[in-house]
Amino acid sequence: MDPAVRRLALTVIVGALAVVFDTTIVSVALNDLARELHASLSTIQWVSTAYLLALFVTIPIAGWAQSRLGGKRLWIAALSTFLLGSVLCALAWNAGSLIAFRIVQGVGGGIMMPLVVTLVMQAAKGRNPGKVMAAVTLPTALGPILGPVLGGVILELADWRWLFVVNIPFCLVGIWLAHRNLPDDRPAPDSPRPRLDVTGLLLLSPGVAAVIYGLSRVEGGTGFAGVEVLVPLLGGLALLGAFTARSLTRTTARTTASKTGGALVNLRLFRHRALASSAALGFLAGITLYGAMFLLPLYFQQVRGEDALGAGLLLIPQGVGLLLARTVAGTYTDRLGPRRVALAGFAVVAAATVPFALVTADTSPYLLMAALLVRGFGMGTATIPLTGAAYAGLAHHEIPDASIITRVAQQVGGSVGIAVLAVVLQHTAAGAHTPTALADGFGEAFWWSVAVTAVAVPLCLLLPGRPGPQAAPDATDRTRAAAVNQSAR
Repeated sequence: MDPAVRRLALTVIVGALAVVFDTTIVSVALNDLARELHASLSTIQWVSTAYLLALFVTIPIAGWAQSRLGGKRLWIAALSTFLLGSVLCALAWNAGSLIAFRIVQGVGGGIMMPLVVTLVMQAAKGRNPGKVMAAVTLPTALGPILGPVLGGVILELADWRWLFVVNIPFCLVGIWLAHRNLPDDRPAPDSPRPRLDVTGLLLLSPGVAAVIYGLSRVEGGTGFAGVEVLVPLLGGLALLGAFTARSLTRTTARTTASKTGGALVNLRLFRHRALASSAALGFLAGITLYGAMFLLPLYFQQVRGEDALGAGLLLIPQGVGLLLARTVAGTYTDRLGPRRVALAGFAVVAAATVPFALVTADTSPYLLMAALLVRGFGMGTATIPLTGAAYAGLAHHEIPDASIITRVAQQVGGSVGIAVLAVVLQHTAAGAHTPTALADGFGEAFWWSVAVTAVAVPLCLLLPGRPGPQAAPDATDRTRAAAVNQSAR
């Protein structure tokens, strides 16, 4: 990887770690927060729900904001917003104030997550996509390893406010590195500035948020039939349908601004088979990853009697597998192409999930941890080529829209996976009062996860095959890289 690209990747990774750690740390602390803030569990759940909704409302404007401000200024602004939200959360005085300040964090995080990939892929100019994505996905690999454990340790040794104070060093160092390493890419004063597609924003952001909110309410006793699920879910799908119909008729090029401007997100990019197949597989990967991450802690807690920290420790092998897969998957993606690597990864995930479908109350924890290690390795092997393949053949100005599309697809897939497996678990484990009966219910839910993963395997054949020879950097690239290196010194 080019040294300038490596330096830029390190810069955005430091900031992204704050967002990833924050999500995984808070997820294991809801019971403690409810007790400390004297709030019901249904109220304190909004600490996570409000953050996720703010995240999804903000993601769609990342592309437009980058075209207006430039990547460097937008990244620093988003990371500063997340820093402000973290400080405010640490100063919260009750559940309501904490929920409000989590929204501030979500606004910053929603801009940052698609921008991480956008900035690095634009700098890499399509070269070595496997190695580039292996570097960019480092926060995703470290989050499941360290987040739950770090959250448990903080709650064991310190006040709950340290759950948010721990973000501050990452944010401060990330802002300093961004000032130092990110190239100044602000638009020229006389360049055309695309206007914000306000109507598209009012359709897309609430639509995605409503779908996510509806799916998050599925865990209740009525499943998908409940009014609190159907109303936001159907309303969100209607808004998304209207956005799709409208965006396909609008100007799509961000480089040619007009009075009306282009669509908020360029959905015509789906004509690229690589992006369309990557988004579809990302959706299925979201179901596989997040759905299983919903089931696994519950199995260890409800069937094996572990507490939150114990369940987090038992899940470490999956994170280790994700981490180990990064270099291998990146190297072979550049050598063999995304198709073969993703196919092998999804096949490994399906095979490594089968032991959980056959699980009993007495299954050896060492066997399950070994299966988790293999499963994590498979997930890392599958997701790295997906992310890199999504940008094959795209122009520089199309990368921000592709980042938004793939990010939303994976996150919506995760919400669908959690919702569907929650309903399956409710039906299969209903009335189960013994560990053996509960284990049988979890086993059936895991079979659903295996089935979804198996569907993804043949779809991998739609991904690009072996890459052609990469062009050497031209004189402009070499000059720009030298300038970046000189400014960094």
